Amino acid sequence: MRVITLLTDFGLQDTYVGAMKGVILSINPHAQVVDLTHNIPPQDIEAAAFLLNGAYRYFPAETIHVVVVDPGVGSERRGLAGRVGEYFFVAPDNGVLSWVLADASSCAMVELKNTAYFLPRISRTFHGRDVFAPVAAHLSRGVPLTSFGPPLTDPVRLDVPQPVIEENRILAQVIHVDRFGNLITNVMDETLARWRGCANVVIEIAGQRINEVSATYSAAPPHGLLALFGSSGHLEIAVREGNAAEQLGVGRGARVSIGRHGRS
Repeated sequence: MRVITLLTDFGLQDTYVGAMKGVILSINPHAQVVDLTHNIPPQDIEAAAFLLNGAYRYFPAETIHVVVVDPGVGSERRGLAGRVGEYFFVAPDNGVLSWVLADASSCAMVELKNTAYFLPRISRTFHGRDVFAPVAAHLSRGVPLTSFGPPLTDPVRLDVPQPVIEENRILAQVIHVDRFGNLITNVMDETLARWRGCANVVIEIAGQRINEVSATYSAAPPHGLLALFGSSGHLEIAVREGNAAEQLGVGRGARVSIGRHGRS
């Protein structure tokens, strides 16, 4: 019972997700299909890449992760399947695997060219159903990766923004805004620990200053601004019982400065 996960921007109002599951189960009735999320903002490849990276490792080895956030569907963009470490991925080649590949110690990829593993009729607008779902299902039945097409050695990679670390400050940015309005930055807990630790730092964003890194959301008063490390290990700017993105009026790409108390 191979696990196949689905991450899309389809939402649940229409039948797109159900159709993909139907295709998978028609090819492999024993597959275990898990919904990662279908609420990626429409066409938001960067959000999909970040969220996939935060979740895929929590599945059993050999899990097949299918990602369909595909604004280029029907164009000349390639489809791919690959193995990264212990996991398989099936997706459009548009950068949606950028975060996964940035951390990869080993990977092997192919371009999806063998139409024998697609549905007989391929829509120009729904490759999730007609290409990616059947490929994942055949992969789950043990079809070798090399059967799906020729090697692909140059997958599209988006920029994975890294913080700029200076002697007295770290220049960072917001890379994701979650459902609660938490502003997730590109500073990891180990990065700050190596630089200074969590004590004696001041965090500045949108003209506001936060004078410490808290352990929990409850460390601030209701509707108070705080910073903490979230479950992904990234530094977050949050508002207790509120929405930091709305309160500060910022989103992805917002600049964040981390300095030492008493230093600029």
